[in-house]
Amino acid sequence: MGVCIGDCGAVYRHFAKHELVLAFLELREHRWTLGWIEAEARARGTTPEAQLFAIFDVFDEWFRSEDFEGCSFINVLLEMSAEADLQRASALYLKNIRSIVGRLAEDTGLRDPGSFAHSWHILNERSIVAAAEGDVEAAQRAKSMAQLLIEQHRG
Repeated sequence: MGVCIGDCGAVYRHFAKHELVLAFLELREHRWTLGWIEAEARARGTTPEAQLFAIFDVFDEWFRSEDFEGCSFINVLLEMSAEADLQRASALYLKNIRSIVGRLAEDTGLRDPGSFAHSWHILNERSIVAAAEGDVEAAQRAKSMAQLLIEQHRG
């Protein structure tokens, strides 16, 4: 978030910082959430349940990459406390991620897909934080816990 190439002052003179961040978050959802995480999970898993687990495989690769910087949505949510519209936008994009998980849970036949999606998302988010702390095995640890969560929600 803090990287600026060129004259950041010139950019901020023409655009409000929060407008730039909102545009960045929208682009991030299209490229990262939909274009990468969801697309890769669907491509890697032959069933909705396998697609849920594939999310952690994608995370595992992400956590091990040199350009891993954590989750932009979480970062903005926590860092922009003075900007309520940015927090709302970040929360909305995080909710959209939970919606994807909820649909996969429903397609898997799990009980209470909404509650499942919230719990699953806690595993996702915490694995991101753990990876940012240096735990490159965080996605695989979360994947193991995810199996227990699925068992709890089987119909």
